[in-house]
Amino acid sequence: MRSKLFVPGSRPELFAKALAGGADALSLDLEDAVIPALKQEARERVGEFTASAAVREAAKLIIVRVNAPDSEHFEADVHAVVRRGLTLLNLPKIESTRALLDAIAVIERAETANEVNEPVRLLVNIETPLSLANAADIARAHPRVAGLQLGLADLFEAQGIARRDTANVHAAMFAVKMAAAQAGLFAIDGAYADLEDGDGFTAEAMMARRLGFAGKSCIHPRQVALANAAFAPTEAELAIARRIVEAARLAEHAGRGAFVLDGKMIDLPFLKRAQAMLAAVEQ
Repeated sequence: MRSKLFVPGSRPELFAKALAGGADALSLDLEDAVIPALKQEARERVGEFTASAAVREAAKLIIVRVNAPDSEHFEADVHAVVRRGLTLLNLPKIESTRALLDAIAVIERAETANEVNEPVRLLVNIETPLSLANAADIARAHPRVAGLQLGLADLFEAQGIARRDTANVHAAMFAVKMAAAQAGLFAIDGAYADLEDGDGFTAEAMMARRLGFAGKSCIHPRQVALANAAFAPTEAELAIARRIVEAARLAEHAGRGAFVLDGKMIDLPFLKRAQAMLAAVEQ
């Protein structure tokens, strides 16, 4: 997941264009990008798109960032978007294992209601001082958690921490990466707000790459190519991706949705990532 492009959930006219673009993953946003008056319409449009044939056929990871679990919108968001085309559900403002487990209970009810048989995997945001302190426990709290995502704007701005100071950014990245590593999860870097500063975006992305992050969030299509270049896969990574895709083909032929490859359980998020990596190289 070299690049993860945020797409406002209230802008359905952008969905197909984003799906056809160069980002490895789309992050359909129901949280910060959508004003309260448009929340209901946005979740309906996102739910329809997630369940569409176009999404099922695309070699893209489809992520939806819902509103915070303690918000009035969370349960309705989850019931609208937990569909078979969803790769990951992005949970913001998770600060404890208890909050995570309570959110999972809501997700389980939505899966039952929507007849989703495969458990939805989670991308959990680490974006507050408390969530950073509890990041390792959150990462290990449940097997649904697939990765951690760093949110520097929320983490830094409220504390008056300088974002342009690379030492500050490195410290936060390292802490999140180590928390993810303890649980064997991937880590995704957060967004970079200055759209005119391509050099700054690239420098931050390269730092994340050196720290073992899988990719970086983008808030505009112009950042996608920068992220893809910074996180370009090696030949070894491409070889593994090809093996995953081939093994998935054989597993599907045998009637299995998940399978073991080199001692590691492979399911839809891993397959989607491998497909996205290979599709990006072909393009």
